[in-house]
Amino acid sequence: MIWLISLWGILIREGLRFMGQKERMVSALLRPMLWLVIFAAGFRAALGVAITPPYDSYITYEVYILPGLVGMVQLFNGMQTSLSMVYDRETGSMRVLLTSPLPRWWLLACKLIAGALVSLVQVYVFLLAALAFGVEVPALGYVAALPVLFLTGLMLGAAGLFLSSAIRQLENFAGVMNFVIFPAFFLSSALYPLWKVAESSPLLAHLAQFNPFTHAVEAIRFALYLDVSPSSLAWVLGSLAVFSALAVWGYDPSRGFLARRVME
Repeated sequence: MIWLISLWGILIREGLRFMGQKERMVSALLRPMLWLVIFAAGFRAALGVAITPPYDSYITYEVYILPGLVGMVQLFNGMQTSLSMVYDRETGSMRVLLTSPLPRWWLLACKLIAGALVSLVQVYVFLLAALAFGVEVPALGYVAALPVLFLTGLMLGAAGLFLSSAIRQLENFAGVMNFVIFPAFFLSSALYPLWKVAESSPLLAHLAQFNPFTHAVEAIRFALYLDVSPSSLAWVLGSLAVFSALAVWGYDPSRGFLARRVME
């Protein structure tokens, strides 16, 4: 019972924090909408043919990048979660959390679940906004994508948790974001299909195939259009396991980055 109480407590805490940060919701909605409305206007003619499964007909550029922008929302939310961990560590509240009698991996898992649920709220608000601009997916796609979105939210949140374990000061977080978020986003299939990238740079296309964010976007893309990409889901699950293990190691006071910080 105490495990469920801890999960509920962390969910309530993250929910209240999210509700108290209205600018976080505005930025989560405004950022992808700018890409959808303004960026797509200049590239609408770039993708006029079928791109990749599950598409079997002509699509607009806005329809193609919609899953990538959904991934963007979750990527930034995962980094925002890691930012809150750095802040909690500086204020001391995280130390109180991690010294509870519950296993450290469970506390981090609760944090991941809370972050993934917050990202789901942001994603579906964005999808409603995109629908208002005429960018829509099959009605059942909104439901079919829910478990995949939760899974990708967990994976990106785990990556953020691992990064937060290595960040010593809040001021260093902006630099980490520039070296993680933007390469992960642009070196993926979020804005353009990989076969198009391969025409000009085969090396970049191969690198993008090893980018976990690429497979998160593809898993979301297939799910929104009522299809499944087993390889992308396998990548997401594998990345979730790796990032989660690294996060637990990073927050281990005897072996991870916290241990090094104490020794210093």
